[in-house]
Amino acid sequence: MRNRTKLIWLSLILMTVAFAAACPERKSIADLESNTSRYLNKEVAVAGVVKDSYGISVPLTNIRGGVYKVDDGTGSIWVFTENSVPTKGVEIGVKGRLQNGLSYNGKNYGLGIYEQDRRYRGK
Repeated sequence: MRNRTKLIWLSLILMTVAFAAACPERKSIADLESNTSRYLNKEVAVAGVVKDSYGISVPLTNIRGGVYKVDDGTGSIWVFTENSVPTKGVEIGVKGRLQNGLSYNGKNYGLGIYEQDRRYRGK
């Protein structure tokens, strides 16, 4: 019985560690912009407030999506989604793959995140 309890606790700890390792660490947008090559095409997570959002949704079809800008106080970044876009002023956490648009003289233009998951801040 004692070995069984240890086995259960060990398996719970291992599952928790595996789950935590699968989640990307939240980064500041300033860090993503200044270290783009480090995070490019990798999964990242950011949190902030939605400043702008532009979307499309055609009723009775699966056509929807758009872009929205997230600001975390250190900078802002565009997020591309195939789902509905959140409204302005919403506090949000986004997980996705960092993508780059245009680079000129060492400065990145068009840096964005392709959304994989989204969480709203509960109140």
